[in-house]
Amino acid sequence: MTVRSRIPPCARKLSEFLEIGTPLRTSRSSAAGYPTRARQPISRYLSSCGMLMTRAPRRLCSIDWDATLHPSRSFISFTNPLTNKRKEYSERRILGYSMQEMYDVVSNVDDYKDFVPWCKKSVVVLKRSSHAKAQLEVGFPPIVECYTSMLSLVRPHLVKAVCTDGKLFNHLETMWRFSPGIPGYPRTCTADFSISFEFRSLLHSQLASVFFDEVVKQMVAAFERRAGKLYGPETRIPRELMFHEIHQT
Repeated sequence: MTVRSRIPPCARKLSEFLEIGTPLRTSRSSAAGYPTRARQPISRYLSSCGMLMTRAPRRLCSIDWDATLHPSRSFISFTNPLTNKRKEYSERRILGYSMQEMYDVVSNVDDYKDFVPWCKKSVVVLKRSSHAKAQLEVGFPPIVECYTSMLSLVRPHLVKAVCTDGKLFNHLETMWRFSPGIPGYPRTCTADFSISFEFRSLLHSQLASVFFDEVVKQMVAAFERRAGKLYGPETRIPRELMFHEIHQT
């Protein structure tokens, strides 16, 4: 049995191959009354089972072609359900600086913009011996947010900051506790750093959580480097006496 090809030799485009066998009809919307090819189903007769099958041709276009060759990647992953739960991070370690030195670094919020990761602006607008109020601006692409932070101060043991307003955070609280370090090494201290935060919107949570996680992990090291810049090299501590604990939820 000879099978005759219905593909004309002059067909040069892929769309012409896909639309072979569809009747021409004149569309009223076509310009100048030129005939356009209507999308009609293609019929095939299966002699083996005596069935008439109808199949509508799928029109390939540049979008389909590109999507096949170059699968797109989304910045936000929607494979996991969107959640906006509160996150917590804590870190405890021995530092080669005294309690007073570390307290002075942490409580001086005016200098945060010079060394704290992604802190764009920090201004103390009110300061008392036991509390203070500061305006901060944090930025990590694509979000930049200003908020007010209320600080509780207990020299040289505690610096606690709580976000009281702002559109980015539903909850933000950081706490530094300083206690004596290693016996026999007076210029050392034990630093306990903790932070808990929750974003107001799911969109902010998805966009910013990755960047904010990185900021949190770099926080203690950033303050330690700042102490080194202000007070010189840290006290050398034997390796067997060092410890560093991290907890994250």
